[in-house]
Amino acid sequence: MQKCVALLALLFCVVTISAAQQDKSKRPSPPAQAQCKFSDGKTITIDYSSPRMRGRKIFGGLVPYGQVWRAGANEATTFVVDTAVTVGDKDVPAGSYTLFAVPNPEKWTLIISKKTGEWGVPYPEGEDFARTDMSAGKTQAAVENFTIGFDQAGGKCTLHLDWENTRASVDIVEKK
Repeated sequence: MQKCVALLALLFCVVTISAAQQDKSKRPSPPAQAQCKFSDGKTITIDYSSPRMRGRKIFGGLVPYGQVWRAGANEATTFVVDTAVTVGDKDVPAGSYTLFAVPNPEKWTLIISKKTGEWGVPYPEGEDFARTDMSAGKTQAAVENFTIGFDQAGGKCTLHLDWENTRASVDIVEKK
């Protein structure tokens, strides 16, 4: 009888863990999406997982300065454009990519990787499509949840990555 109860308890644990893994919204770093739409309807879509600060020192701590970071958690952060764009000073054709970043106190580097479909780590060395500078500054208030978003003005989408007390930004313009 004890073996039967133990087996049922184990089975219950396995089913519960499996269900939690399938429901990504219940993860400590749930999925999120950012999208920017140009005036002609073409879009930029970024899918990522949003980790939480939970009292930790993020930049220069959990996320070291000067090292490649996956720009989120869990699966790699995807960057999908259905039109040719210029990201910072780099031309990027329509397609699917993965984003990484190298944070530093004064300036970040955004990495657009050709490799897609991987988990967020390790960084796929040798698969860079492009690297471009991002400006870095302070947010007005602490940002608990890592957030990727866009500000849109005319034909330009400004991508921003916000977390802790930092905002890194780069302009993305549709190529005509």
